[in-house]
Amino acid sequence: MKVFCIGFHKTGTTSLAQALTQLGLKVTGPNGVKDPDIAENALPMARELAHQFDAFQDNPWPILYRELYADFPDAHFILTYREPKAWINSQVRHFGEQKTPMREWIYGVGCPAGNESVYLKRYQKHNQDVAAFFKKQRKQLLIMNLAKGDGWEKLCPHLGFDVPSQPFPHANQAESRERFLARR
Repeated sequence: MKVFCIGFHKTGTTSLAQALTQLGLKVTGPNGVKDPDIAENALPMARELAHQFDAFQDNPWPILYRELYADFPDAHFILTYREPKAWINSQVRHFGEQKTPMREWIYGVGCPAGNESVYLKRYQKHNQDVAAFFKKQRKQLLIMNLAKGDGWEKLCPHLGFDVPSQPFPHANQAESRERFLARR
């Protein structure tokens, strides 16, 4: 089984990685974040790692979903999603003015602070492109909004696992507070 998590970072990717690990899958990611040549190295690196792991999360996996689908047509793909305003606020809060080659490659600029509209446009385009790409392969794509409470009940049937008795992991406490406040 191969499970490619193709949601952008700060959409619950760490929580999803913990959940997949609890289900017994060997998970990797993020990979190559500080590689100055990530644009050239991402696909060869991903193809090599794809034979060593079961599940893949955070970067560069979302950018390579088309190639990964071509290489693994029976794989599962999970698009983690978060409301755009909450997502960009988390980006700025977490990364601020810190630049990485990975974010430079994905967004065209290395840091979210001061580039919020660029980041939001890329984030929304990615989510739209993924939905359009998998329109004919609906069974292979699962869309999850962890901030709105999606968890085991959605993930496990999609992957063919029984629902565990422990709560779904929530790695980022700030996101957990946002979810709590949204329910009030």
